[in-house]
Amino acid sequence: MRKTFCGALAFAASLAAGLAAPLAGAGQLDLPAAETAPESKPIVLPQRGQAQASVLREFGEPRARHAPAGGGSAQHPPITRWDYDGYSVFFERTTVIDVVTKGDPPPLSHVDELAPAQ
Repeated sequence: MRKTFCGALAFAASLAAGLAAPLAGAGQLDLPAAETAPESKPIVLPQRGQAQASVLREFGEPRARHAPAGGGSAQHPPITRWDYDGYSVFFERTTVIDVVTKGDPPPLSHVDELAPAQ
């Protein structure tokens, strides 16, 4: 008995074509010209790897401190969140792992370095 894979190959090809179709019509993101971008200075936020004590010294007492989540094992360390006005700082144990700004994203700082799409 001889096995053939023609049906499986045809199915795989049609599946790949169906998945690639939405990508064909992908749009382009247009950014404002450098001269029309609003003047703004970069926003100073805690940096990844910074210690809790350092964040407390530099940014002051948070508006709210949330109880740690996780921490049941080495693979799931405790994660703590501190809320400041406009952003939240996430710690793994006592080290910053992420900072999330609320609302609109912060303004672009280096608009003059952006290049138009080719």
